Amino acid sequence: MLTQVAEGVLVHQSELLENNTVVVQGRAGVLLIDPGITGDEMVCLANDLRELGQTVAAGFATHPDWDHVLWHPELGDAPRYGTARCAAYMRDLRSNADWKTRIAEGLPPEIADETPLDLFGLITGLPAGTAQIPWDGPEVRIIDHPAHAPGHAALLIEERGVLVAGDMLSDVLVPGLDNLNDTNDPIEEYLVGLRLLEGVAGDVDVVVPGHGSVGGADQVHARIELDRAYVLALREGRVPSDPRVGPSAKPGWEWVSDIHIGEVQRLAERSKRDRTSR
Repeated sequence: MLTQVAEGVLVHQSELLENNTVVVQGRAGVLLIDPGITGDEMVCLANDLRELGQTVAAGFATHPDWDHVLWHPELGDAPRYGTARCAAYMRDLRSNADWKTRIAEGLPPEIADETPLDLFGLITGLPAGTAQIPWDGPEVRIIDHPAHAPGHAALLIEERGVLVAGDMLSDVLVPGLDNLNDTNDPIEEYLVGLRLLEGVAGDVDVVVPGHGSVGGADQVHARIELDRAYVLALREGRVPSDPRVGPSAKPGWEWVSDIHIGEVQRLAERSKRDRTSR
């Protein structure tokens, strides 16, 4: 189930949600990025690595969404890194006595009984400003940005020309905005994230989104522009012309239109509250 996308970089995709786990081969094991999502899939991944004679040297979670902070005992006890904000978010979540129940209730019903949660969210935060993942392998640059979720980071495997985009630049999912609060601007935060990804796009031959198809060099800028056009349409109150929603959505992904509708409603409610409070 491992597919090579560049020298020393392989991808394992889940059946549900098309989550992409990225494997980067190092000198003394592999870096495992966003492993998931069912127990059987993670065991399969561990078995594939053993067949390759590889152990897990380190893990990394691109952000604190449930499907990006999973782990399985078969993957070993290597350090699991994330940004400082990502780790803080997970510590806060796990400090609640009922955290496991709350997470389980939010899982897709198709896999709710198949997703192991005992090792969920045990992330070691890297100090703010850390530029690279500390491990014995190709340099992996951390692009920490505010888009989509607290502590989100993309990873650039520079000598392999691979950008691991987290939950951005997908061909099946529209941009998901961070939750609204009293002070944030999730649209501008998303645009900041896209600008940071655009800043490294010239060095990218392969883009691996958190969900969906791996893209080549010819798709990197196109996906950035598609995400940007969608977010700008939300900000301007326009209906976006986006192939990921409506009748052009990939079969089985029609529910992405519901995500879009929900985002439009949330932004409209906030705008109404802002006008009322003036």
